[in-house]
Amino acid sequence: MSLRLDKVCELMRRELSLVVEKDYRPENGLLTVHEVVVNADLKHATVHVGVIGKPHQQEAIVERLNKARGAIQRDLYKRVKLRNSPHLHFRLDHTTERAVPLVQLIDNLPPPAPEPEPSATES
Repeated sequence: MSLRLDKVCELMRRELSLVVEKDYRPENGLLTVHEVVVNADLKHATVHVGVIGKPHQQEAIVERLNKARGAIQRDLYKRVKLRNSPHLHFRLDHTTERAVPLVQLIDNLPPPAPEPEPSATES
């Protein structure tokens, strides 16, 4: 990706996070915007969202976002000025679910062993 496209993706991710948090927050779940991938021609953008909740809730939240795509896109492009406004596609990202067991494993590791003290004979 080009540097400009990377900047557009990051800007859209930050602004979408604010729009979604403000107006489309789920009642009994947690929604985060992980990544936005924009095509080189800026016509389409895939928004990877993470949802913490039950599986049926996750699908319902992503479906709700896709149905409200027009309003979300309108709110986003009031904040981000681009020549072409990419068509948003929301996709569920399972990265958070895969990370939780890894974090639990790391938390359950025993503390590191203390390093031995250097002896007085080693000088």
